[in-house]
Parts: sequence; C-alpha cells; structure tokens
Amino acid sequence: MIAYVAAAVAALPWVLIPWLAIARAKRSRTLAEERDTPPSPAPHVSIVVPARDERRNIARCVRGILSSTYPDFDVIVVDDHSSDGTGEIARAIAASDARLRVLESPALPDGWFGKQWACATGASVARGELLCFTDADTEHASELLTRAVNALRSRPADLLSVAGVQELSSFWERVVQPQIFFVLVMRYGSTEAVGAAKRAEDVIANGQFLLVRRDAYDAVGGHTAVRDKVAEDLALGQKFFRAGNRVAMVLAPQYLTTHMYASLAELVRGWRKNVYAGGRDAVPRQARLLIPFALLLPPLAALAPVVSLALALAGVVTGAWLLWSAVSVAATVFWWLVLYGYVREPRWYAFLYPVGALVVLYIMIGALARGDRVSWKGRRYRSA
Repeated sequence: MIAYVAAAVAALPWVLIPWLAIARAKRSRTLAEERDTPPSPAPHVSIVVPARDERRNIARCVRGILSSTYPDFDVIVVDDHSSDGTGEIARAIAASDARLRVLESPALPDGWFGKQWACATGASVARGELLCFTDADTEHASELLTRAVNALRSRPADLLSVAGVQELSSFWERVVQPQIFFVLVMRYGSTEAVGAAKRAEDVIANGQFLLVRRDAYDAVGGHTAVRDKVAEDLALGQKFFRAGNRVAMVLAPQYLTTHMYASLAELVRGWRKNVYAGGRDAVPRQARLLIPFALLLPPLAALAPVVSLALALAGVVTGAWLLWSAVSVAATVFWWLVLYGYVREPRWYAFLYPVGALVVLYIMIGALARGDRVSWKGRRYRSA
C-alpha cells in the first residue's frame, strides 16, 4: 500500500505543473485592451523587415503591414542577399506604394549575424521616432501597429515586444511547436512577469515584433550591441533592461500571426540554432552549468511515464510503477487535449505528445552537441 501511495504522490508533478504554468501565463495582457485609434499627434514609425530567402512569406508580410490603420509610417525591407527572388517580390509591391522601399543589405561584416546586420542597415536610414522590427514570416492585422503604439505609450515602455499566434499548417508543426512554446511559458510565465522582472535573465523579447523608442535604441547601441547573439531579440531586451529602460511584452493573438517553420527539417534546424546558444543568456552566469539538465528535462519528463507504462504493461516493472505511469500519462494526455482544443487544433494530436517529445529531445541533444556553433540559411556563425 505504501508503494502505491508513493507512486500516486510521485505523479503529482505531471498532474499539477502544467496547470500551475497556465495559471501564471493567464496573468498576461493583450493588445485587445488597447485603443484602436492612434494617438494625436501620432509619432512616425519606421518598420524594418529583414528578409533572407523569404519568397514564401514576404508578400503576405508586406501587404499586411501596408494595410495598417496607423496614419504615419514607412516600411523598409532589407533584402539580405536572397537567392529566391525575395527582393524582386518586395520591389514589385514598392512600385505601387511609396511608403515601402527595398534596400540591399551590404556585405556581411565579420562577427555579425545576418539578421542583426539587416536590422542595423534598415535602422541606419530609418527616420521614425519609433522603430519597429518585424520578421518576414509574420502577418499583421490592420490594427496591430496602432494598438502597439498605444501599448508602448500606456505602459510606458522603451521596448515593447508583441507575441502573436503561431500558424500551424503541417503535422510536424502541430506536434512539435506547442511543446517548445510550453517550455517557454514554464520559464517566463506571463507578459506581466516579464515586465516586472528584477533580473536581466528574466527578460525575454520576441523578435517577430519589436517596437522601440529610437533614442533608447541608439543609446544601448542598437543591433550592433547584439551583433554576435543568435537570440538577438532576447539579448536586445536584456540590453534595454540593463540600461535602465522599461521592457514590456503583450500578447496579440488576434493581430499578429507567425509561420516560423513549414517542415520537420526546418523545425529541427530552427530550434537547434536557438535553444542552447540563445538559452545561455536566459539563466544567470553562475547557473550555466545546469543548462544541459534544463534543456533535456522537459522532453525526458514527458517520455519517462510513457516508457514506464510500456514496461509495466509488459510485466517488466511492478504495479506501483504502473500506477505512477498510468496517472502521469493520463494527466498529460488530458492536459494536451485541453490545450489543442484551446488553440483550435485537432484534439487527437494530444495522443501524439510522445512523438513531439522525442523530436524535442533530438533537437536539444543536437543543440548541446553544436554548442555555440550556429548554421542558418547557408551561413555559419559562432554565437557569443
């Protein structure tokens, strides 16, 4: 009997932790709380879009930005030596809209990541009092910029990061992406926790949409200050924080959509480049030896009850192990059923969570093996 009680108690982390994480995340604020009318006078906003081989996304991104209800903005697409016609598509749109211009990124200097160099190139010619950096794989609703400017002013903040909804269009995206983002929720909690952070390591920013005050951006050194960081958004948010600037985050599932990766190969490459080299900045320096443990724990914790349940059903381990694993697996499946329903994806994906956990484990092991060596879109870097 004692063994069964111990097994039931041991299952409590699998039963409770997901719901505690969601309870923290529910303290978040959204752009829906902000006014949909621009301030008067409306500060000029320059929107910089770094783009390298984004033929699949660039037209949708640029047209969404240009549909904005905000009255005073311009758009700068920086074509980062694309080989797939990204620049030509953007220039075709610019030919019919004077608010858009397309720049060729200069040759990449040593020690720079391509995205940061493209952002710095765009910022160097931008004339806005506010700068917005947004990824080419995003889609903007017409109210997004107006509400974001109002949020920046109402906080008030020097850097506002907007987190939208992830577009999941393939089997592997639906299996893997929710697990990665759940790990991020467990680490950072709510948008308000980020805004109230007492340490730079507890600050995160989402490079898919960053709105900054130009004077604060220049004062911290802009993207030059994070030129050698694979997770440049996180690093830039921390630079702002350490300089005494206010960093804020807000959710915008109704107004910002991002399609990060479209295949299993893209998912693996994309997350593998970020999770270790970028994750080092997400923990205090004295705790960095624990990073391998922190990266491997979530997928291993998801898989352990599944393996134990299989062994128990095969008669390899005792009945107490069967109780622990059955309760843990059932609680996890129930949690994913609720989550997939919330994000309006087919609920049957909940039963495939071990497959997602295996892919995440593969990503984490690959990231740890590569260390600070990063490969992305035909370039090789070493992250500081």
